[in-house]
Amino acid sequence: MNQPWEGVAGPDRVGLALVARASVSVTAANPLRRLEEALGPGPFALIVLFVSPDADLDALALRLPGRFGGAPVIGCSTAGEISGEGYTEGEIVAVGLPAAYFAADLLLVPDLSVMEREAMIGRLIRSRQGLARQKPEWAGEFAFLLVDGLSVREDELTSALASGLGPVPLFGGSAGDGTRFKATYVLHEGHALQNAAVLALIRTDCRVKVFSLDHLLPTEARMVVTEADPARRIVRTINAEPAAQEYARLLGKDPAQLTTFTFAAHPVVVRIGGKHHVRAIREVGEAGDLIFFSAIDEGVVLTLAQPQDMVAHLEVEMAALAAKGQPVAILACDCILRRMEAQEKQKTGAVSAILRANGVVGFSTYGEQLNSMHVNQTMTGVAIYPPGGLLSGGAR
Repeated sequence: MNQPWEGVAGPDRVGLALVARASVSVTAANPLRRLEEALGPGPFALIVLFVSPDADLDALALRLPGRFGGAPVIGCSTAGEISGEGYTEGEIVAVGLPAAYFAADLLLVPDLSVMEREAMIGRLIRSRQGLARQKPEWAGEFAFLLVDGLSVREDELTSALASGLGPVPLFGGSAGDGTRFKATYVLHEGHALQNAAVLALIRTDCRVKVFSLDHLLPTEARMVVTEADPARRIVRTINAEPAAQEYARLLGKDPAQLTTFTFAAHPVVVRIGGKHHVRAIREVGEAGDLIFFSAIDEGVVLTLAQPQDMVAHLEVEMAALAAKGQPVAILACDCILRRMEAQEKQKTGAVSAILRANGVVGFSTYGEQLNSMHVNQTMTGVAIYPPGGLLSGGAR
């Protein structure tokens, strides 16, 4: 069981944890009560739960109303958790944002197949204005998104949300189901939902910095998607050849030997807006197709990428986040492919040590969201700093 991060002193806030966290095994007796005890009495503006798919999500959701002092509760199923010990599995990880430092407003999208874009944009604008009126003296803002990881609607959703958020940075993660890819859920106020998403709009007295990192470098090897089913994120042919066969040929591998570990070690990227973004491969379909985690279409040029040493890269990125002062908490959405690469290269312990040393908490995802984009094979999140002053670049 983890203890809360230390807070900062201030009027009526002496000794209060700035961000609280706790974790418990899904097999523990009365897990929600144990999490409540570990997080403390609050009051909390928001509770976030990252729940192992080994848990009974429906039963857990039914027990949530009235818990945590009546604070709003959101969450999702995971492809692995990140607790105070680093990478872990089979747990429920809880994060509490105290009302003394944070204010939150929730937007539920109950059916991702029926997104009312204009209504959503209007709702977001009103929400941001309402939080500003509620806490005019606070300047930190970010939006945190949790979405069904098998919905295949993240790209459309983030595009719509960005229009209503304006300058507010958004990050988030797609709910997971371990390595099964069968059923993923988001939690919202006592319900475990599929084909849904929940957005938490946050205003805070803390300094915050939304970030995204990956350890991939593009190579000179390129390929063109020549036949695809964009609605289902399926690529049928690459360079006019069967997709899995051609991808394997470029790697010098047998198509029958392609696994998720292969995709994690040999990702492909696309160039958008002057930057490369991963279009991660999820699995090989029955017909030799390649099924992707994110948007893909015919005519897209894919570039093979080469991973750098993920341990050394993560150390550098964490140091950069701490350059102007150590964050007291980092809430992170970390792609399942990063976890798999760490396992394959026997670096899980080293990565966990860095996550632990830097106060990272969160979950492994089926994809990450950053502002208006759905991305893969990144760690995307928010670093939270004590109140007072500005970060480099003017970020609060």
